[in-house]
Amino acid sequence: MGLCIDEKTQIHAVDRTQLARPWRRHRPQTVTHDYRRNGTTTLFAALNVATGQVLGPWVSQHRHEEFMDFLARVDRKVPRRRAIHAIVDNHATHQQPAVHAWLADHPRFHLHFTPTSSSWLNLVERWFRDLTVDAVRRGSFRNVPALIAAIHRDIATRNAEATPLVWTAGVDHILAKVKRGRVALQQVQSQLDPQK
Repeated sequence: MGLCIDEKTQIHAVDRTQLARPWRRHRPQTVTHDYRRNGTTTLFAALNVATGQVLGPWVSQHRHEEFMDFLARVDRKVPRRRAIHAIVDNHATHQQPAVHAWLADHPRFHLHFTPTSSSWLNLVERWFRDLTVDAVRRGSFRNVPALIAAIHRDIATRNAEATPLVWTAGVDHILAKVKRGRVALQQVQSQLDPQK
């Protein structure tokens, strides 16, 4: 089973000072610029690559202990006969000796690390973006439990209608884009440091 696993930290429970005006014909939805922060939460999530479904518990902190608890939850949810290939980033949380020891005791887990500065390769990041846009950004939450309830509703809705993400860009197109990005970066670096 292929899973994309990551954490989204510092999700703010933001309470707007005025209710958002809904979208109407010839007028977009609006929200006020001023707000109060009523706490934060952290979300660990696993996106099933084959189905598009999401598994995600909430925690108050982002440490290797919570990451191991999340892996244990995934271990309980996935049928025992299946190997678990998890795509994760190179965050220090995933590299702790305790995590390595846990993985040694659970040989069906195989972690595959994305290269540094390439977390966009992990599909769960795309889902985090959708979650932010659809459930968090324009919301108003008086407290963290209200924020968590909104995230639960979004996950339940998505899981009921889940479909796997299909890459529409070809490999050649993606690699050409990466090459153009490197050229642009080198040009900027040479302008900033003319001695190179």
